[in-house]
Amino acid sequence: MQGDARADNRGAILELLESRVADLVEQLNDCRQENEELKSEISSMQKILRSCKLPVSGGGAEAAPSSELSKGFSYTEKLQVRQKLVLILQKIEMELRDERLD
Repeated sequence: MQGDARADNRGAILELLESRVADLVEQLNDCRQENEELKSEISSMQKILRSCKLPVSGGGAEAAPSSELSKGFSYTEKLQVRQKLVLILQKIEMELRDERLD
């Protein structure tokens, strides 16, 4: 009798462990997919930043060529967008590093 109870208990524990392992594997796969999507987004943002090719230091809007001003965005606006994108990328990288440490 007592042996049957132990066997039933072990079976229940084993089922619970298997269920939890399956849940963890599913969660891990979801995290991997999300990680790949984030890497893709970071890569796209880096390409956008590289395409800007704006100098980080130097003169302000007065140093911008007139051809830059006629294309829609002013030199200053492009520089501000680039700086904001850099900040966003830095925040994303910090969050990813924090998640890896957890």
